[in-house]
Amino acid sequence: MSDNNEKEYGFSFIFTGDGKGKTTAALGLALRAMGHGKKIYMTQFMKGRVTGEGLAVDRYLPDITLHQCGSDRFINKDFTEPVDIELAYKGLEAAREAIFSGNYDMVILDEINVAVEYGLIPLDALLDIMKNKPFNLYLGLTGRYAKPEAIDLADLVTEMKEIKHPYRSGASAREGFEY
Repeated sequence: MSDNNEKEYGFSFIFTGDGKGKTTAALGLALRAMGHGKKIYMTQFMKGRVTGEGLAVDRYLPDITLHQCGSDRFINKDFTEPVDIELAYKGLEAAREAIFSGNYDMVILDEINVAVEYGLIPLDALLDIMKNKPFNLYLGLTGRYAKPEAIDLADLVTEMKEIKHPYRSGASAREGFEY
């Protein structure tokens, strides 16, 4: 992000894998961009419950617009409901509007890879956004199960690999750490 008036190409990035930290890494880039006066939009797919990042954005981060589009329950791939698809489509439309509005420097589609894997959003819709995003927009995709086609289109791909996790020893999700 240079100081001159020339528009820079905005990278597309994917944070995927089984390890923890995908959303956190995307928010780290958002925080860095905000430090340079950039505006951020983030859609959280399959998340309709209170999260620490949502609370922080509401309290302290006015340069991030956060839109959640999911129910307040965890979604099982084998038992999605029509409402899950409806909420995902509404989130996708809101994200598409933000992407092409010219109002944002970075748009993060949090858990979009999972929404595609679960059949809530068609892969073609995601690929269309990636292929046609504005030149200078930074576009981030998070979530497990990134599709090879999306990986091929992205400029930066990082896979988080789980080495060890407290869940494996019976720990439950912790406020401020997992959500």
